[in-house]
Amino acid sequence: MRKLLNSELGRKTVAEYRAADKSPFIIVLDNVRSHNNIGSIFRTADAFLVEAIYLCGITAQPPHRDIQKTALGATESVSWKYFHSTEGAVKELKNDGFILIAVEQVEGATMLQNMTVEPDKKHAFIFGHEINGVSQQVIDMCDLCVEIPQFGAKHSFNITVSAGIVLWEASVKYSGCK
Repeated sequence: MRKLLNSELGRKTVAEYRAADKSPFIIVLDNVRSHNNIGSIFRTADAFLVEAIYLCGITAQPPHRDIQKTALGATESVSWKYFHSTEGAVKELKNDGFILIAVEQVEGATMLQNMTVEPDKKHAFIFGHEINGVSQQVIDMCDLCVEIPQFGAKHSFNITVSAGIVLWEASVKYSGCK
């Protein structure tokens, strides 16, 4: 095996990314405090051709040095929008016909592997504050809560890891619908 060169990876330019067909997914960040986590989620969103990221509440916005450090330019390719409150973002998405999915540990949560992706619908995945998670007010507005099965002592992933796992699963299921 030989490691591929960057020039062999077929990466899109920013213009090609913006013109490409996107997955029917939006990421909503509910009061995420870490600039590095925000930047990392931009990179993950770019990798999965996510339609946009909605930054809400205390979630910082580009340009910011610490966001740029982990985003590695993805803030230029991925569309984003800021909302003063997560509830405002969720209301807009609901009005636009999105299925609203909080990624959170709640009573009656659907385990990630059992989540369905509806091929003709758009999906918004809501990720919460690193300590407090998705707010109860936002959970109450959602159509579904999805939990990532975990087996260790901590029972929590870093938000960036959660975003990668959920987007991978959603992308695989969406690809199977096409």
